[in-house]
Amino acid sequence: MYDLLSELIVYRSIGEHPIMRRLSSLYRALSEKERFGESLSAGRDLRSEECAIIHMLLDLATDCGFDKNLWQDFIAYLIAMTETPYTLVSERKKRAGGSVDSFVAHDINILRELFLWDFSSLESSLSTDHFSVITSYKAIPKEERIYNKNVSIRVRELSDSIRAALEGEEAVEKKNNAMLSVITDFYGRYGVGVFGMNQAFRLDEEKNGEIVPVTLKGNESLEKLIGYEAQKKALIENTESFVKGLPANNVLLYGDAGTGKSTSVKAILNRYYDDGLRMIEVYRHEFKFLNHVIEAVRNRNYRFIIFMDDLSFEESESDYKYLKAVIEGGLCPAPENVLIYATSNRRHLVKETWSDRSDRTKDELHRSDTVSEKLSLSDRFGLKIGFFKPSEPEYFEIVKGLSKRVKGLKMTDDELLAEARKWEMGGGGLSGRSAEQFIRTIEGKKV
Repeated sequence: MYDLLSELIVYRSIGEHPIMRRLSSLYRALSEKERFGESLSAGRDLRSEECAIIHMLLDLATDCGFDKNLWQDFIAYLIAMTETPYTLVSERKKRAGGSVDSFVAHDINILRELFLWDFSSLESSLSTDHFSVITSYKAIPKEERIYNKNVSIRVRELSDSIRAALEGEEAVEKKNNAMLSVITDFYGRYGVGVFGMNQAFRLDEEKNGEIVPVTLKGNESLEKLIGYEAQKKALIENTESFVKGLPANNVLLYGDAGTGKSTSVKAILNRYYDDGLRMIEVYRHEFKFLNHVIEAVRNRNYRFIIFMDDLSFEESESDYKYLKAVIEGGLCPAPENVLIYATSNRRHLVKETWSDRSDRTKDELHRSDTVSEKLSLSDRFGLKIGFFKPSEPEYFEIVKGLSKRVKGLKMTDDELLAEARKWEMGGGGLSGRSAEQFIRTIEGKKV
């Protein structure tokens, strides 16, 4: 195996994966043991190393939801995650062409051998059956929150497609061509690497702002958000233009707390994920990484929304100036595949004081210039959508709509609204969030 991995060219980084490195070293050690002989204790060390490799495979399989043949799913995972100039071109539904095709064909032959790898000689040497178990594996059904469902679906589809393509051909060359066709088709439909396999991302400050996937996603949908039809329509139209490659605006969703601003943005991601939409959440203290984020996604074949939740600035803060520059693009224009969606309780984002109203103060002669500078931040958002507290009748409609999703709720509308009124008057307030909290309360009590 170590000889095969060392011969990879386009997919060379596959051999650098920790599992591959350790497995390759294990095969090398077994080869030396057969040639020169080893003590019994050395044999135990090799079995221990095999157990460690199996443990790593099981961990990855759990995180990514692999099943049936964990080894083949692992190889498919490596193929899906390997970003190279060739795979990135394939992501854009193009064939690289030229001399690189011969190197890709060379690597596909190796990847086919790895995909169909026979572990019987290894197991015979170590007197184990661990790889036989993982290549015929039955995974325990898992809750979605403990594994990455997006990766699981994509990788297992690729693994199944490669397996079917190889079973349908006899000649090696035809097997390789069939496998290559499956892989390039996969890249064209889903993309490659972390952006292709995942839906939402955040920044890891400990890794200097590295973009990392958010594996646990919510199931928000616009249909579940009751009311606010005009607001949802405006958000949908802008996002649809964006994912189609048409002109679209940065969006500011502003208004009262608990009215569904953040929920609407998350629901938009769920709706348009299959159309190539991705979302990166960036907090205010992470603005220093914004240029890094934009450059990382500039040439990818996806549409990225940079999501800034609960965005606002105090009077003494100046980070808003940096955000303005990023939105405008500076000397380097913002890429057409990136938009900013922000939510805020403030219409103008930057706190305005009474002293701002006066044109002359002891601190600054022309205060109106400062006011204009502050207000200009929100002007960078071409689409501003207001979300405001519902009226009492609207609040009751939200409560009734949410109650229909509760199984076995035995309350008349009059009883429900009477309790909802008590909840609202007791401090819950009039908002969609309050209505949802009220429904969870009565559901928990099994009224």
